[in-house]
Amino acid sequence: METATGLVHRRWWAPYLFLLPGLAMVALFSLWPFVNTVILSFTDAQILRGGSFVGLGNYTRALDDPDFWKALANSVLYTAVVVPALVFLPLALAVLVQKNIPGIGFFRSAFYTPVIASTVVVGLIWQWALRSDGLVNTVFLKLRLVSDPVPFLTDSTALLLSAMAVTVWKGLGYYMVFYLAALGNVPTALYEAAALDGAGALRRFFSITVPSVKPMMLLVGTLSAISALRVFTEIYILGGESGGPGGDARTLPFMIREVGLGFAGESGYASAVSILLFLLTLVFSLLGHRLSKGDER
Repeated sequence: METATGLVHRRWWAPYLFLLPGLAMVALFSLWPFVNTVILSFTDAQILRGGSFVGLGNYTRALDDPDFWKALANSVLYTAVVVPALVFLPLALAVLVQKNIPGIGFFRSAFYTPVIASTVVVGLIWQWALRSDGLVNTVFLKLRLVSDPVPFLTDSTALLLSAMAVTVWKGLGYYMVFYLAALGNVPTALYEAAALDGAGALRRFFSITVPSVKPMMLLVGTLSAISALRVFTEIYILGGESGGPGGDARTLPFMIREVGLGFAGESGYASAVSILLFLLTLVFSLLGHRLSKGDER
């Protein structure tokens, strides 16, 4: 017994050996890049040269930069439109495909297909469909719904809305699976009792379904907000390298890439904007956490 106990005490470090590879990967590819970004944000470093310490200079520059405020406004607007759509539309979709009826598996797979497709491929498909001579404008012109092609990709506002549509379309199936898991935990007895009391489908939805999946709605809202704040590919594919006409459709990630890219890229300033984006994302994350805690209480 003493020998066995001694072996146990001498091997207390054994579990940490299994954690070591994973911790090393996290430290190398997540923790160190973040720390390095924080350090660079206080310097005037560029791509091809080191920088000197400038304190809060990059942050004050960002707050005085009209391009930063324009990109911030676009990111906030993007989030404000995309998040409600990705909270409620996948829930409605999950309710429609929840029942086990013949052929419903096909529709579930069809709705989930955009999720497994590359964002670049999805963006190229939508670019082809929304350009001036694309599918959508061709149909509109043939049906005489418009007299001139709609500038989906050449107007900054229309470009942002088009990118939002791509984000929502790609995220519908992903969050639908979340809601299907949540709906599976709602007791069917609640719906049966409500139906016996004369509650219609709409009343059952708002009185039973929505309250039952509210924690999942908060989770979906938080995840979709974080994703919307990080959006880049949709804007880049639909609007090109400039971020739309005059760069008016640029979001914060797009601005970070533009500022920090190239031989004259300003790594310090790009890092400062990245930290500001991180703080904005952190606010949304903490807000979602606070709401979920309040809902549990």
